[in-house]
Amino acid sequence: MNDRQSPLVTHIIYALGTGGLENGLVNIINRTPPERYRHAIICLTNAQEFANRITVPDVRIVELHKKPGHDPAMYWRLWQALRQLAPAIVHSRNLAALETQTLGVIMPGVKRVHGEHGRDVHDIDGTNWKYRMLRKVLSPMIHRYIAVSRDLASWLSASIGISTDRIYQIYNGVDQNRFCPLQEGATAVLPEGFVAAEGSIVLGCVGRLVEVKNQGSLLEAMHILLQIRPQWRQDLRLVLVGDGPLRKRLQQQVMELGIDDLVWLAGDREDIPDLLQAMDIFVLPSLGEGISNTLLEAMATGLPVVATHVGGNPELIEHGYNGYLVPVADSRALAEALKGLIESTEARQRMGENGLQKIRQRFDWDSTVAAYLGVYDELLGRVDKGSLRETGDLPVTEAGAG
Repeated sequence: MNDRQSPLVTHIIYALGTGGLENGLVNIINRTPPERYRHAIICLTNAQEFANRITVPDVRIVELHKKPGHDPAMYWRLWQALRQLAPAIVHSRNLAALETQTLGVIMPGVKRVHGEHGRDVHDIDGTNWKYRMLRKVLSPMIHRYIAVSRDLASWLSASIGISTDRIYQIYNGVDQNRFCPLQEGATAVLPEGFVAAEGSIVLGCVGRLVEVKNQGSLLEAMHILLQIRPQWRQDLRLVLVGDGPLRKRLQQQVMELGIDDLVWLAGDREDIPDLLQAMDIFVLPSLGEGISNTLLEAMATGLPVVATHVGGNPELIEHGYNGYLVPVADSRALAEALKGLIESTEARQRMGENGLQKIRQRFDWDSTVAAYLGVYDELLGRVDKGSLRETGDLPVTEAGAG
């Protein structure tokens, strides 16, 4: 590496597609001062159109095209890519990329960071013994861990046995210029004729159509609401934004529940801020979460939120203050929480405003990026960890520090 160049951070992820992890990575790259750090991305599989959101020039993206299952040849391609890139830091994210850190051990001087952004449907509660053992075996190879929620940070410490001085908890931020409260004419983004009346209430959910997001529970809750208040068929609408392998199953469920005229499966969209502004209530029925970017974006839009009591959701939602928390996979409880908000304009406005103020006080990308760069600086000896923690110049919260 040329001494006059800023240090290179190589991020290793499974794929560069639509998702919260990927959105966070792109925001960090785009907002990093180039004189501080350069970035490269290695995708174990491939990069999709989402890569076009990177606005910083000269960010190299390497696709390894990993085959399904075990693919030893992928590690050879990864080794070649790392040797060519010669990074100062290798930053992997989530379990799918964790094993790649073994190659970093034979790269002298390279610092290794691993991010935990949330567990998938095969290990929702983090108790899968194979995955826990893998994390424990590989933990000595990782210099620093970054968890996006206090829940994940505590789990790394208590269940995996990572010492707290190696764990940093850093929340994602929100682009508050893009995501802002409702504007006039926002419903114009919805399909023509979808909103039946001026008094319509639009429920909305944004996320990939995969098992862990559990949109089917929201469809069931919609059906329950219409059984409780049949007259709401005239006014109640539901928008599901996102795409994924469960799309056909959800479409079939919509037909079977007889709500196909009330539900819009919008697919992947570029106009998420506009769609959020067209909603009255945001719903997140996930089976598990790290810290949900879409939940943060909904709060920044001034929406009241209803979400399952899992992962980092309780760190964002104060029950009864800016939304409601409901038990996981309980469609009736979800319907009851939604019912209260549908029936009370005052509650929607109050909770939406409370959520907006929470975002403005704590969740901005400048603070998030500063925290990540602070971790990189400390690893490379560009700052003194102890003195920065004493002065508060390092905007990072250690797990267990409160």
